[in-house]
Amino acid sequence: MSTDQAPTPHATAEQVEAAWNDPKLANVLYHDWEAGTYDEKWSISYDERCIDYAAGRFRLATGWDGRPYGHALELGCGTGFFLLNLMQAGVAEKGSVTDLSPGMVQAALRNAEHLGLPVDGTVADAETIPYPDDTFDLVVGHAVLHHIPDVEAALREVLRVLEPGGRFVFAGEPTTVGDAYARALSRWTWKAATTITRLGPLQGWRRPQTELDESSRAAALEAVVDLHTFDPAELEAMAGRAGARDVRVVTEELTAAMLGWPVRTFEAAVPPGKLGWNWAMFAYHGWQRLSALDAALGRVLPRAWFYNALISGTKPRR
Repeated sequence: MSTDQAPTPHATAEQVEAAWNDPKLANVLYHDWEAGTYDEKWSISYDERCIDYAAGRFRLATGWDGRPYGHALELGCGTGFFLLNLMQAGVAEKGSVTDLSPGMVQAALRNAEHLGLPVDGTVADAETIPYPDDTFDLVVGHAVLHHIPDVEAALREVLRVLEPGGRFVFAGEPTTVGDAYARALSRWTWKAATTITRLGPLQGWRRPQTELDESSRAAALEAVVDLHTFDPAELEAMAGRAGARDVRVVTEELTAAMLGWPVRTFEAAVPPGKLGWNWAMFAYHGWQRLSALDAALGRVLPRAWFYNALISGTKPRR
């Protein structure tokens, strides 16, 4: 399969107006607009740093023993970050990608080709996955469930396309508590950064704020593409209702999220390239140290307090 729809990187005013009341259209238009710069925006790479990150999330969710899965599907693939890095880590031998956004599917397939990985893909709705029953050994996704209108329906589809005994893993999903403090920290950081950089000596640190035009009006849809946050126990129950077995939700990033979200917001408030390599190393190593602290805190604090939820489960064997 291959992507068979053209992306819409520059949405019309009429399309954007309609998308405010249509979450699937909003996700298509917003992510088509984002596809060309998404990896840069989120510091996504396909080297050791992100390979280790993806494999670490998979291991945290599943206790993976190092044996590869045969054929894996990434649902809501974006640019392929999760699956492609998992494949490089040896988690899966062959891959397929789907996303509502044609632009993202194209980006994922380009990245796979550049890396020499055996991956095909198609534009698809997560609630109606266009593959036969019992197709995949593994289904994965990263930061996708919170964009899907009917998450339980999507999980039922995931179980349908998994082989009996196959596993699913979704990572990077915001908890309800975590999303509240992350958004608050981001708002405060944005307000402080954009206020301080109005001062004369610091104006060179202010990113120009331009009006949305026909090339970027889909950016406004960022406000409506995130549909859900999750309580870990409720997410487990939802997967159980969908028919999954061995369901487990773990969470991570408390202090790391309290650093990470202000850092990303500040980076968005200043001109690209202004902060330099030392800043990048501070942000990365700071995240690593606080993640180690959070691993210890996770043994004593409620899992609902942490920002990232990771869910894993299996399809019942016949």
